[in-house]
Amino acid sequence: MNDYQQSLSPDAARQLANTTKTRPQMRAITPRYLLRALPWVDVESGVYRVNRRRTFVLGDDRISSYSDNGTHRVIAEDLRELPYLREADSALLTELAGSFTTVTFEAGQVLATEDEPCAQLWVLVHGKAEKRVTGRYGDEAVLDVIGDGQTFDLASWTSGAPMPHYVKALTHGVALCLNRDELTRLADGDEQLRAALEAYTADGAPEPGSEVPVELASGHVGEPDLPGTYVEYEDTPREYHMSLAQTVLRVHSRVADLYNEPMDQTRSQADLTIQALRERQEAMMLNHPEYGLFHNVAPGQRVQTRTGAPSPDDLDELLTRVWKHPAYFLAHPRAIAAFARECTRRGVPPLMDTRFGSPLLTWRGVPMLPSDKVRFSGRGGTGTTEILLMRVGEAEQGVVGLRPSKVTDEVEPGLAMRNMGMDQKGISSYLMTSYFNAAVLVEDATAVLQNVEVSKYHDYS
Repeated sequence: MNDYQQSLSPDAARQLANTTKTRPQMRAITPRYLLRALPWVDVESGVYRVNRRRTFVLGDDRISSYSDNGTHRVIAEDLRELPYLREADSALLTELAGSFTTVTFEAGQVLATEDEPCAQLWVLVHGKAEKRVTGRYGDEAVLDVIGDGQTFDLASWTSGAPMPHYVKALTHGVALCLNRDELTRLADGDEQLRAALEAYTADGAPEPGSEVPVELASGHVGEPDLPGTYVEYEDTPREYHMSLAQTVLRVHSRVADLYNEPMDQTRSQADLTIQALRERQEAMMLNHPEYGLFHNVAPGQRVQTRTGAPSPDDLDELLTRVWKHPAYFLAHPRAIAAFARECTRRGVPPLMDTRFGSPLLTWRGVPMLPSDKVRFSGRGGTGTTEILLMRVGEAEQGVVGLRPSKVTDEVEPGLAMRNMGMDQKGISSYLMTSYFNAAVLVEDATAVLQNVEVSKYHDYS
């Protein structure tokens, strides 16, 4: 008996039916918590100037090095990070850089001893060490953890004074060392360097990023002469110009004419393009080498992890750097998961809070915003990353987002969609542009935890 179909097949019927459709979906869309968390300033003139009280000029607190056929060498021009070498002749810097010698060290090794004269300046090429000091009652205290590119101890080495602490290696590593005799020899033959050294040792080293003091008198005994003073401003305050992310959206006329129901094809294309522009905007605000938040953290606001994985101690250290109205941590989701594991291991699981309609982990009441735009150093997601802590808002002297107050053909704040017309092939073009920037108003508005490892797991059994 031959089987034959007696009714319309579902596949054929589907061709004649209207389906229930979603709007176009896009995997790359993220919550973009940074753009939602920042207060936005509407910039009228296209330029945002941050006027600050004058601070002592410092660099990035890093001396870079490179490898030449397996030999590590200091980049000569980067020695200008040392305050008294800022105006030094390039030939002198080259000679000084050539005097560094390579030293390897192991975890647990003492690199410098407390109360002994500091004979060498150390520049860590890679590896980590911690500065420790003997407390008043004989106990030890950790002062700081230092990592790649950082130095110790400049002030003691320059003056030949005893070390105020001792330095112990946390990991295996490599360093470049410079004997103090080399600095003395060069200063004896260079009057400018000798004068700069004398001024540095006479005045003492200012705290990184510290402001020029305002002379004041206090108390109410006697009739002392009152000091005269004024508050100095920076001579060349930083100005932020609008950055942009931009593309040209193209839509063929026949698509817009024939397939425009029930969804506007041009609008759907524009919506997805806007999402892509906003994703790029957040990435640039975090990672742009000039104005990105991770690249604008002051030297004294950088913290190294103590064990690699982000621990409650590490985030507490960040909170000591941004202790005035801390608003948000911002980290890669894998870094937040790594922190949660360390909390679980210690038996102190972080609390949850609902922000922006989503449950978020918090530490000490400060929410942790996840962002996949936070980069990794090393191989993919197995390398190291960073965790940012920030204060936000103009009133709090924190971090603010910047956007133009109004742009032509604006479809969202700071984002324009401009019709460029139709070409001879019937393709309409639209210029899509997002204008933005981010500004750190005061240096202690941000701090960063560096060298965060995310691949450490624990056996809880």
